[in-house]
Amino acid sequence: MANTICRAYKTELRPNNVQRTQFVRHCGVARFVYNWALADRIERYKNGESTNHYEQKRRFNALKDQEFPWIRETAYTITDSAFANLDRAYQNFFRRVKQSAEKKGFPKFKSRKRGMGSFQMRGAIRVEPHRIRLPRIGWIRLKEKGYLPTDGVKVLSATISERSGRWFVSLQVQEDAPEYPVPIGKPLGIDLGINKLAVCSNGRVFENPKSLKRYEGKLARLQRELSRRERGGQNYQKTKRKIARLHYRIACLRRTSAHECTHYVIAKAKPSQVVIEDLNVKGMMRNHCLARAVGDASFGEIRRQIEYKAKWHGVEVTTADRWFPSSKICSHCGGKKTVMRLSERRYVCEACGAVVDRDLNAAINLAALAKPSNGRCLPAELGCSNASL
Repeated sequence: MANTICRAYKTELRPNNVQRTQFVRHCGVARFVYNWALADRIERYKNGESTNHYEQKRRFNALKDQEFPWIRETAYTITDSAFANLDRAYQNFFRRVKQSAEKKGFPKFKSRKRGMGSFQMRGAIRVEPHRIRLPRIGWIRLKEKGYLPTDGVKVLSATISERSGRWFVSLQVQEDAPEYPVPIGKPLGIDLGINKLAVCSNGRVFENPKSLKRYEGKLARLQRELSRRERGGQNYQKTKRKIARLHYRIACLRRTSAHECTHYVIAKAKPSQVVIEDLNVKGMMRNHCLARAVGDASFGEIRRQIEYKAKWHGVEVTTADRWFPSSKICSHCGGKKTVMRLSERRYVCEACGAVVDRDLNAAINLAALAKPSNGRCLPAELGCSNASL
């Protein structure tokens, strides 16, 4: 029997005006139930009483017909998912309380000013190549045809969300785990940076799109325009929508470049092992000279994609020690520099005279940290002559 996995497919919807109104109403119900449950928990905690989402759900259902009859117009699964989401938020809060290094992050009330939000549906969900059917809403067209799976899967839930005026559906399905061939390629090291987004030990370079820097002038103009608008007016809302669309475009460019990089690293290069750096992104963000560039490069997202795609393809991921001096070690003779400035873009070895790009040198050193069954990788296995670490 084949192994089954849970996987989510997210794509954009093409709703009509009636369906958009229904989406807004369903998001409002999910937001209202979440806020009601949060306020109830806070009040009961002040009175010294304990509760959970099952007990809250029973009391809410008893009051629903008398005090909130309009909720009956929406699917019941929206109410259930709102209580479950609040319970998950509390669990995460208690987990962060035990870990003093993280911010506590007590659950907050949801507001429409921060976006429409989302809602979750289960039950009679049907999928066709060009449309999807949701309970209480009906058939909705898809912008991308043939992306959502239609055969051989079990649909678990569908989450509808909004961002900058666009509506998306995230379909969670249970499907057979794909069988990929066992990767037998050479170990691959990846050096992440700001000048170049990623440099691989095999010489492949991925340019940094610097999407935020590309649009920061336009974003600044829109922010000045928003400051001159009357708060709450129609023109104010129009400018806010322009800013939201621009931020969405910046995020899409950043995410696309990350997917291109990670897809090559795992699926196209087909290495037996990938070695990445354990970057202290939070510490780098404290440097006000680098914070914007580091955030725009999305190092954390690239690492997350590499890790989950590696599980799909059976590739082992190794994380180098945070203090490993990958940029200071010569990939040819193993010599080590005591000091190397950030302005030095080429590594010049004083021992053997080798001259190599700084990022490529670091990627090769990272690849040499791969540890197969017979021990540490040999330089010849990495395609590097006379390299010894």
